[in-house]
Amino acid sequence: MPWSKTLLRNAKLYLILDTDVCGYDELFEILKQSVAPGIDIVQLRDKKGFTQKTIQFALRVKKFLAGRIPLIINDRVDIALVLGAEGVHLGQGDMPLADARRLLGKSRIVGASCQTWAHVLKATREGADYIGFGSVFKTLTKPERRPMELSLLKKVCEQAQVPIFAIGGITTKSIPILISLGVKRVAVCRDICLAKDVKAIVKEFKVLLNNFVKDV
Repeated sequence: MPWSKTLLRNAKLYLILDTDVCGYDELFEILKQSVAPGIDIVQLRDKKGFTQKTIQFALRVKKFLAGRIPLIINDRVDIALVLGAEGVHLGQGDMPLADARRLLGKSRIVGASCQTWAHVLKATREGADYIGFGSVFKTLTKPERRPMELSLLKKVCEQAQVPIFAIGGITTKSIPILISLGVKRVAVCRDICLAKDVKAIVKEFKVLLNNFVKDV
């Protein structure tokens, strides 16, 4: 198994750097403060940026990470290819997973956003390496989306055949609730990116996850 997929299997805290939340320079500072206290994987989400600007920033991020943790590019398979990023994350309306896999090859990570059990089954069947499942709670990233029934999240965590990252409105306060449902991994954007003390909040997430989750 490629090293990046090994890291993915062991990952608990997934940071999403979203340009709708902060600008490039702010996101880079957030990233720098997040690595040492323990993020395990990072995604760049740049929905509105010009391609050239996105690539420039992504190269800056990749150079800083220097292969220490996987870099995932949201949506843009072309940018992931140009960068040599570790993988790509696809939504339900993005490039079909099978096509992304054909372009990226077997060694790269391909993740999928899912909101239903049917989505999970389809993504797993098509070879997703992990699933971001949500929105679990209300989130400004997807304001039109209603929070899901937590019983569905519990079912997915119990039955899915690939790593599941709960996503959507995740905060440190919600970790005990999520753990009680079988969640072992979380993806976080605003609670880290908008924190007054990024290092402290990342450390708090990791302490909570490590204390509650012994085996991923």
